Amino acid sequence: MNKIIVFVLACVINTMAFAQNDPVIMTIDGNPITQSEFLQIYLKNNDNPKYDQASLDEYMELFKKFKLKVAEAEALGYDTIPKLVKELAGYQKQLARPYLIDSSKNESLVREAYDHTKSEIRASHILIRLESNAPPEDTLKAYNRLIEMKKRINAGEDFATVAKKKGGSEDPSVGSNGGDLGYFTAFQMVYQFEDAAYSTPVGSVTNPFRTRFGYHILKVFDKRSARGTIEAAHVMISAPKDASSEEVKTAQAKIDEIHSLLEGGADFTEIVKKYSDDPSSKDKGGALPKFGTGTTTRMVPEFSQAAFQLKKDGDFTSPIRTDYGFHIIKRIGWEDVPAFEVLEKELAKKVSKDARAVKTQASFVVKLKDQYGFKSKSKKGLKWFNKNIDSTYHLGQFKASELKGNKVLFKLDKKKFRSKAFAEYLETNYRAARQDTPKTVVAKQYKLWENEAILGYEETKLAGKYPAYKALITEYHDGILLYEVMSDKVWNLAMKDTNGLKEFYTQNKDNYTWGERIDGDIFECSSQENAANLIKLLAVDTLSTQTVVRLVNESSALNVKHRRGKYDLAKTKSLANAPKSFKKGMNDTYELDGKFYVVRVMEIIPAGLKEFDDAKGAITSDYQNYLEVEWLKEIEKKHKVVINKEALYSIGK
Repeated sequence: MNKIIVFVLACVINTMAFAQNDPVIMTIDGNPITQSEFLQIYLKNNDNPKYDQASLDEYMELFKKFKLKVAEAEALGYDTIPKLVKELAGYQKQLARPYLIDSSKNESLVREAYDHTKSEIRASHILIRLESNAPPEDTLKAYNRLIEMKKRINAGEDFATVAKKKGGSEDPSVGSNGGDLGYFTAFQMVYQFEDAAYSTPVGSVTNPFRTRFGYHILKVFDKRSARGTIEAAHVMISAPKDASSEEVKTAQAKIDEIHSLLEGGADFTEIVKKYSDDPSSKDKGGALPKFGTGTTTRMVPEFSQAAFQLKKDGDFTSPIRTDYGFHIIKRIGWEDVPAFEVLEKELAKKVSKDARAVKTQASFVVKLKDQYGFKSKSKKGLKWFNKNIDSTYHLGQFKASELKGNKVLFKLDKKKFRSKAFAEYLETNYRAARQDTPKTVVAKQYKLWENEAILGYEETKLAGKYPAYKALITEYHDGILLYEVMSDKVWNLAMKDTNGLKEFYTQNKDNYTWGERIDGDIFECSSQENAANLIKLLAVDTLSTQTVVRLVNESSALNVKHRRGKYDLAKTKSLANAPKSFKKGMNDTYELDGKFYVVRVMEIIPAGLKEFDDAKGAITSDYQNYLEVEWLKEIEKKHKVVINKEALYSIGK
């Protein structure tokens, strides 16, 4: 999702027992909002809900403001803006998916996914790219090319060599990996690819099969038990692919020294804190997201391989190299693949979102036809289409307006589905149709439309059948409108209103101040001796700061780290915790957290007001808050809100 949907979380709350007794808790302009709607959102936003009067009043005030903003958005017509209508329709489709499946078929696919999760496949593939609507002759060419390559591989030619040769694989990465995809498990490849890999014996090559990327053949090189999930930490010294040989040499020297320190008993967390170049993990002791079987996090092969070779918690690797630099990895914990009962819900959610869902939907359509008394009339109703669709259809030249009649094509639950709707589908979906005989094209397109229409009809009934689904649709509707109206009335307005922003700054200058600062150099040394050596060298006028740092680091790349800039004395940790105040020039060395600091001050900048440009981010945020408060005052006068305190305070009783 590309927007922050306010008050919307991914989970589906269990249906609550309010169907028969769901009092109105609040009205806005006479429009009722029920106790169950309030309570559902209250529970989603409170991990430890309280039902005393003060807590309920406090949250009701937030809820009232939220609903007032939505009511104002509706009054302004935001719910009719085409892009928002389309966006909500897209979310409705996503939310409906779990309800439009054959549950029994789904259970078997969930079990299959678990079986795949328990093992990992190493395979290589060759890809021939093909558009989804490619004509039959192109499909045949791709198929035959792959059959020829399969014959060469089965005759003994190396798979990677065949993949790399001219006319071989069209996967962009083939030049570097020869088609080798490494080890993978369930949900890490598109389903058709995963299914083919797990259905193929080790050492065998598949026949050509299709995915949304084109046609593939793959060879399975290994199948092993899943390695489970590992939790690890690392210290990294940056040396990206484009680093110079000198930079790589320096990084190698640093990581080797760090490894020696760790082998000598140094604390891993402290080493990370002092030396690691990974900003995302440095403040967490180097800890990384869990990776391995069943996780969405995938590490580069060199990193993953080294991590899984660690046998015990607390063990760490020798330095390894990846495209990001040098790493030392420490194992924090390891878990085997959990039991099916533990993973079942998570797997079911994943199954509902990938290509497996197509299988369950096809089975579900069959059940809906039986449930709603499906009656087909398509034999007669499609005659006009078979006569009037020709090869120009694939050029987008068919127009639904050419159809004069509106025959019934099928009936479902006494509702008639007519040819005009099918014609409109044909007009807008011509790109998805593969070139074939006109009659075949019509038949295939009709089948797709029929399934879509039946599922669409069932979708219209979901809100009445499933209160949880209805509640989620309401939340997405409100969230979309809230985001747009807040963008227009508050967030974007504050950023565009330059004059208003400056006027707000003028009226509130005292809120935007600098603390006392220094302009100078901070040298972070690994020992008192290095700090003393640094001070001596800095006193030599002919030596630049960069030269001094390089000289001190000759014996060890970890001896000194240098920063230059303007620093707030209260907000810079290494300065805020200094034993005494700073003076202009060279200051006394002091120790902090095992490091020795040398601070050279060029200028002491007294506390004072920030200029507009220096504080623009904070000013904008405060101005947005001000605009929101003023806007709320305005809309509270426009809309009548009535809160049913009795219904509110009855919650939890």
